[in-house]
Amino acid sequence: MEQQKVPVSIYAEMTPNPAVLKFVANKRLLEADSIEFKNIEEAKPSPLASKLFHFPFVKDIFISSNYIAISKYDIIEWEEVTMEIRELIRDYLAEGNKVVNESYFKAAESEDFDVDAVEITGSIHPEEKAQADWDAIDEKIVSLLDEYVKPAVESDGGNIKFLNHQDGVVSVLLQGACSGCPSSTATLKNGIENMLQQMLPGQIKAVQAVNG
Repeated sequence: MEQQKVPVSIYAEMTPNPAVLKFVANKRLLEADSIEFKNIEEAKPSPLASKLFHFPFVKDIFISSNYIAISKYDIIEWEEVTMEIRELIRDYLAEGNKVVNESYFKAAESEDFDVDAVEITGSIHPEEKAQADWDAIDEKIVSLLDEYVKPAVESDGGNIKFLNHQDGVVSVLLQGACSGCPSSTATLKNGIENMLQQMLPGQIKAVQAVNG
């Protein structure tokens, strides 16, 4: 019996980063908040991401709750490939396929799985401080980023991830459209850094992106 396809619509949306395009779906793609793959090896848990990495111009894939942000190498223009990517994603989802294998999430729930090492937002960064080791200031920083920063960057196809806070310097990881974005430095200094300095007076000297 042939599997019945489900209605799926996908539309492409530009981001502030000209190298990144968002493909937005009319359905939820992930049970988790987000996941990022830097190469086809990392993408093994996601058959869809693995398919997308077969395009030679695909550099990075960031999957959020209802969109996929794809970063490309500067070897092709978006208008040449947008329709092909959109149709691939639409057809894949219409067939009822999972974006990320269920076994991956089941493994994440098991006692043997190191969630901090893989996390649902990708591989752990060597500078990332384990959540269990956060102090009161770390928790305040993360709370402020979640409330005031993440909604805006997510709407632009990106994510900002807290790594650590040491001697007044906050280190973050930029993901999706935020990674390599020409305006990311200005956003960090004029927006995030100023906000944290105002909200946590005397405690924040600077905000830096390890990949900015």
